[in-house]
Amino acid sequence: MCGIAGWVDWEEDLTHHRATIERMASTICHRGPDAQGSWLSPRAALAHYRLFVIDPQGGKQPMTYQGNYALTYNGEIYNFRELRSELQSRGHTFHTHSDTEVLLHAYDEWGEDCVHRLNGIFAFGLWDEQKQQLLLARDHLGVKPLFYAQRGSAMIFGSELKVLLAHPLVKAEIDARGMAEVFGFRRMPGSGVFRDVYELRPGHMAIITRERTQISRYWGLRSAPHTDDLETTTEKVRALLEDIIKRQLIADVPVVTMLSGGLDSSSLTALTAREFQREGKQLHTYSIDYVGSAEHFRGNVMRPSLDTPWVERVAGHVHSQHHTITVDTPELIEGMLVPMRMHDLPATGQLETSLYLLCKAMKQGATVAISGESADEVFGGYPWFYDEQAINAPTFPWFIMMGRSINGARAMTSWLSPEVEQKARPFELVEQMYRQSLAEVPRLEGEDPRSARMREIFYMSLVNFLPMLLDRKDRMSMAVGFEVRVPFCDYRLVEYVWNIPNEMKRAGDIEKGILRRAMSGILPEDVLYRRKSAYPSSQNPSYVEETRKWALQILNDANAPIQPLVNAALLRRIAEGQVPLPGEAAGFLYERVIQLNAWLEEYHVATV
Repeated sequence: MCGIAGWVDWEEDLTHHRATIERMASTICHRGPDAQGSWLSPRAALAHYRLFVIDPQGGKQPMTYQGNYALTYNGEIYNFRELRSELQSRGHTFHTHSDTEVLLHAYDEWGEDCVHRLNGIFAFGLWDEQKQQLLLARDHLGVKPLFYAQRGSAMIFGSELKVLLAHPLVKAEIDARGMAEVFGFRRMPGSGVFRDVYELRPGHMAIITRERTQISRYWGLRSAPHTDDLETTTEKVRALLEDIIKRQLIADVPVVTMLSGGLDSSSLTALTAREFQREGKQLHTYSIDYVGSAEHFRGNVMRPSLDTPWVERVAGHVHSQHHTITVDTPELIEGMLVPMRMHDLPATGQLETSLYLLCKAMKQGATVAISGESADEVFGGYPWFYDEQAINAPTFPWFIMMGRSINGARAMTSWLSPEVEQKARPFELVEQMYRQSLAEVPRLEGEDPRSARMREIFYMSLVNFLPMLLDRKDRMSMAVGFEVRVPFCDYRLVEYVWNIPNEMKRAGDIEKGILRRAMSGILPEDVLYRRKSAYPSSQNPSYVEETRKWALQILNDANAPIQPLVNAALLRRIAEGQVPLPGEAAGFLYERVIQLNAWLEEYHVATV
């Protein structure tokens, strides 16, 4: 894994701008602490910060090929060995063992169509000197980030927003749409929040020449009748997962797994442990916990049970060497602003801070981890996949499960100043996103209304909910130069499961039933049928109290940059206990105040 930065300009001689491209790249040195490099030509400047994972000696970037192409690339291509063999049969000669070189040769052989042959997680910029053309591409599910901005004759791109903001042509400005995204807690697909800044959407590529910028979708879900019976479907899901794990364990550095004791992480851990045992190695597993978690835990629909007993059960079953990383309120408070600085936007507080602390601890003993993101979106694991009110609501179903109907979304903006609420209208953005998502759903002709609605729910979960989790995992892991691989995001698995009827996905009348069947005999029965429990959070009252005091300090500061944007009087009454809010909701609100204020202050954000 790495950090990439690039600048293409049709009017400026970029050979004179090494300092600029290197300054842009230096903002993401955390993503690649092991090596760095830059490459310049009159029209293109590329830079790279590298994390050693495959071929530490041979994978230096930016990498060039015969003077024709230059590449800056972030990610892993899991089928690079097969591609390498095929390319060798076509006459290509390789000088390294890196997947970077394979990508360059793949472009030389197939041009832009090379993206159709890649299985992996990636974001890259490839400059074609002969064509005077830049190719940008992002992986199928959007595991790796890629932002860009066009300014006159210049195209600027990078792994994180801070890369673009380090360029003199890109300003930290937000318009009404950006304000709606910041205050509405979500980004429109493809948006970079800052004015005229964009994120290349998953499964998309962009071809940039002097004359035009052409963005196209190279991969998307296709709906078709599912013809396999239950037994065949179960076998195919299992075979796919076994193949995915084998591919994603390829690395020249230590690999571990993240284990919560839930179905998803336990499945991947068990499959990984089997591969390790075949090689005579012991797997190391990691989990997160909080000081006083047992004492303060209160179950709810999203988190019905504590993870610790289940973590111990699975670790014992697979004979892993387990490490529990226990964090306390002072660490969470100290790291509060790390997520904001990694996203370059206000983030979600302790859910991200704790993940950052977990990755920081894992980094001490490994470079790569396997994680279970997207299983719930792919197989239907969240409560909104079977809650009738959520399914039938004319909005994103997770709003209903979290008590946020459209009216709830409107109520949540009451803490904004009237001027900001009138200008931003974040609830209208949510409605627009919902309509756009529905319009994109690949329909199946003749499908009954109930099945068609479930297809919509699955699509929205993959396109509108999953990106938040993938962004969180990428930024918090790469903040410490640590790579996380997500096997459930393998596009082959996603394609196959997409067309499995919902009734079969819920085989045995339980969420993710088909996945449970596929893992039968690999996991203990009680683990196999543990109900979904979301990523844990600290319920220690001391955390809410510390965030309350911090937020109140901001609200009492007349010069705090957040003051003109919020209903400070209402927020003060909440923080002083005059307006009651449940602890978790209050903590979330305090986190937003803290992060929003720091973001405005540190990034010198201007509203336009």
